[in-house]
Amino acid sequence: MKILVTGGAGFIGGNFVHYMVNKYPEDMIVNLDLLTYAGNLETLKPVEDKPNYKFVRGDIADRRFVFDLFEKEKFDVVINFAAESHVDRSIKNPEIFVQTNVLGTTTLLDAANAFGVKRYHQVSTDEVYGDLPLDRPDLFFTEETPLHTSSPYSSSKASADLFVMAYHRTFGTPVTISRCSNNYGPYQFPEKFIPLIISRAMNDEKIPVYGEGLNVRDWLHVYDHCVAIDLIVRNGKVGEVYNVGGHNERTNMQIVETVLSALGKPLSLIEHVADRKGHDRRYAIDPAKITRELGWQPKYSFDTGIPMTIDWYLQNKEWWENIISGEYQQYFEKMYGDRL
Repeated sequence: MKILVTGGAGFIGGNFVHYMVNKYPEDMIVNLDLLTYAGNLETLKPVEDKPNYKFVRGDIADRRFVFDLFEKEKFDVVINFAAESHVDRSIKNPEIFVQTNVLGTTTLLDAANAFGVKRYHQVSTDEVYGDLPLDRPDLFFTEETPLHTSSPYSSSKASADLFVMAYHRTFGTPVTISRCSNNYGPYQFPEKFIPLIISRAMNDEKIPVYGEGLNVRDWLHVYDHCVAIDLIVRNGKVGEVYNVGGHNERTNMQIVETVLSALGKPLSLIEHVADRKGHDRRYAIDPAKITRELGWQPKYSFDTGIPMTIDWYLQNKEWWENIISGEYQQYFEKMYGDRL
């Protein structure tokens, strides 16, 4: 098969490209990425010389470019990771989230229809469901949970999901959607929570924690997410949504304390800052459907996955130091400078 992976120079997309290129040498993996601030081709160095891998730079919202690419490559499968994905950035500038996450998705769907793609898969997020109360640990997001967004980011992802399902119903587009909990693992951009803790702790810098740090997230190792998407694309039922979660709920403070302890750093590095606007309280996914229908089970618990992740960042300092020394450092000051 020839598979288009959009956003393959980002965190989850990059890990998925690694997974697919190595697991399926008979398939051709084409990575389309615009290389905005979070896209990093250094992530793809281990696979860039593989004969079944090719990189193309471009914008999924550029209609002419996308249609020309589909006409040339004749893709069998499209897997759309490409997205603006940082909640704080969406609060500062919602428009770019609409441009990439909504218009980009509909452009890909139009091309998929025009060129007869056999499967279009949309990589979404549990944030489209809104949040759950902290005092109801018995409640979980299922595929039937109504969409109830809290930020411009999650609203743009929910809108994209609705377009995907509408294209299936209206045009018969062969689609699937996955909605995952928070991912962690190698090659995650340092503005994200866990690598931000690691990188700043290693430099003995203050670690900003929103509010009291009691917000709860369900954490999933990126490898397990890649396996789930592969299963959905190959064996999932067209027109269906599959939730992917790890049953690894932790408060933000628990995450910070775990990382600091592993690195031998003091809790005094924690700096509580003003809370995010509309900050969701708790995310928790019930992955029973994908387990029941496709046999998916996460390989890593948080307790096994987080030491591996911390070790990866320790062994790959050059990768994230190159990022922090550039645009990211200016962004960090803009986002957190007036909160500390």
